[in-house]
Amino acid sequence: MEKKMTWKELIVGDILEGGTSLKFKTGNWRSKRPVHIPEKCINCLICWISCPDDAIIVDKENGKFLSFNYDYCKGCGICAYECPKKAIEMKEETV
Repeated sequence: MEKKMTWKELIVGDILEGGTSLKFKTGNWRSKRPVHIPEKCINCLICWISCPDDAIIVDKENGKFLSFNYDYCKGCGICAYECPKKAIEMKEETV
């Protein structure tokens, strides 16, 4: 991880690069993780549309669910709640 400058090290009038969440993996906040059940999934992608963290990976060529990006999934459970076929279950996070 790169060393961050303190406010005392900033140059007066300095322009800083915009922030991005891609540099900060937030998946370690989870207490529960979503688990996909492929045999129930109809690939409606409501989970993908509903995910506030863009943590659902979809094959863009054929429009099918691939996996979860656990680096960014916070375990909110919205995907499981919105799934019409209950193809996503929230399981306790294991260390």
